[in-house]
Amino acid sequence: MLAGLLAASHLMPLELLPAAVAEHAAAVGFSRVLIYLGDLQREVLQLLPGEGLDAGADATGEEVELEVVGSSAGRAYQYGEILPEERTDGGERNWWVPLLDGTERLGVLRITTADDSLRARADMTLLAALIALILHSKERSSDTLARLTRAKPLNIAAEMQWNLMPPRSYADGRVVIAAGMEPTYTISGDAYDYATAGPVVHLSVFDAMGHDTAAGLTANLAVAACRNSSRQGLGLAEISERVEQSLIEQYGHKRYATGIIADLDTGTGLLTWINRGHHPPILMRDCRLHSHLSCQPTHPMGTGLGLPMTLCSEQLAPGDRIVLYTDGIIEARDADGREFGMDRFTDFLNRHHAEGLPVPETLRRLIHAVITHHDGQLQDDATVVFCEWLGPEAVPTPRTATLVGLPPEEPIGTDHDGA
Repeated sequence: MLAGLLAASHLMPLELLPAAVAEHAAAVGFSRVLIYLGDLQREVLQLLPGEGLDAGADATGEEVELEVVGSSAGRAYQYGEILPEERTDGGERNWWVPLLDGTERLGVLRITTADDSLRARADMTLLAALIALILHSKERSSDTLARLTRAKPLNIAAEMQWNLMPPRSYADGRVVIAAGMEPTYTISGDAYDYATAGPVVHLSVFDAMGHDTAAGLTANLAVAACRNSSRQGLGLAEISERVEQSLIEQYGHKRYATGIIADLDTGTGLLTWINRGHHPPILMRDCRLHSHLSCQPTHPMGTGLGLPMTLCSEQLAPGDRIVLYTDGIIEARDADGREFGMDRFTDFLNRHHAEGLPVPETLRRLIHAVITHHDGQLQDDATVVFCEWLGPEAVPTPRTATLVGLPPEEPIGTDHDGA
């Protein structure tokens, strides 16, 4: 199954993926496989059209759109669980299988089979992993995929931002990272970034002035300058200065961005950062707000004020979480003018982690809580980046899987009777 599908994928347009999956999945007894992909706001799951599957008017009678909240498909997507449905009269049953690219949640598969052995579930997980890799390989070249995951058109600034951002979740044996940005279809001046280099994880968040295409261009330039400098091995102070220099060269002193630029040494747990006129990072320990990490801020990047710069550091303990955010998160106001606020923000993170939710799902619910508080109409960009340091050893563990919502590993070659 896997070898055949992998070989076929190299020269296959996205539109032929559903038919190719169905053909090769039959080799292991899967009579049907449907691919559902999450939209940008993680509210619905859309059926990937293909041969015999016509988006909008599905001739097969299958549902082309499923709600994330309140459906079996949505639960599999939210919690990273493989979920079965009741058997049909023909003896088969449908299984909902999370579709993950690394730890980035793409959607779910609906697999129909009469086989409910542990080996079949292992095959489901492997098939989902390969389909996710194929989807990722087609993402940059497929407008079909882009249209499917959008409930409405992005504006130009948002088009730039979503193509600039790294995946919204990442995990290895050392860290778990998750990020969210709103308003999805009109995001402009906010941006986040992360990358790894050996034991060091680079984290940054930027908030450019304004809420228009110019703000998007400013944020894009800030991220590009930051990445370029980091990939040359420059230190945080030099990276910060390079970002400022790039903004001034392009805009004079007419455009600026605030931000946090940080490095986490996963071998020691030492966090170092520079605050460029931004809200301080939050440190959460033992599932509670521990402190706002104070660091003397310097001027926003692009203003050229020449204020002194402070490189700050904090020793983390395994399990500590660093939260970076922009002002749109805490300053979102309801109809009565009440802000979402820092207390509500940190309380939300506390409560939802205590419920055992995967980190990406906690972030999804947080973003939707902020939107709901603002009656669905955010007036400013709102971004949050969540990074948890698991410890110094780069070895994936069951705890890592739980944090990101990965399906539990199934032993291969056994059935329910342990044979």
